[in-house]
Amino acid sequence: MVPDSHRLRALRASVAERPTLNLAYRIGVGLLGVVVLAAGIVAIPYPGPGWLIVFAGLGILATEFVWAHRTLRWTRERYRQVMDWYSARGLVVKTLGALLTVAVVLATLWVLGTFGLVDSWLGLDQKWLHGPLA
Repeated sequence: MVPDSHRLRALRASVAERPTLNLAYRIGVGLLGVVVLAAGIVAIPYPGPGWLIVFAGLGILATEFVWAHRTLRWTRERYRQVMDWYSARGLVVKTLGALLTVAVVLATLWVLGTFGLVDSWLGLDQKWLHGPLA
């Protein structure tokens, strides 16, 4: 029995032999990778897997594009360096980082009108909670 990775390589090779199908495949991979990458970039300041989604998007793109492969390697190395630096810092820097994260999350929730939605559920009628986009 042929391992799955060999089957996938054979399938990709057969797609590559057909120029129109290959172009459509590359466009599809590019679109999917850009959507995943954009979602990851949006998610970075929030608690959760923002950077993981960024790396997944770059990984998808790297399957077809050399520039994405180089960018993925470069970004992973810089991420590792920043995390090593951050881990070596004291409690003050880590606390400031956490407070900055909380501030970014609260600011974006306000801008998007999330607090105004909760305000309307509770019937408080506080206009300042609705944010500029609400």
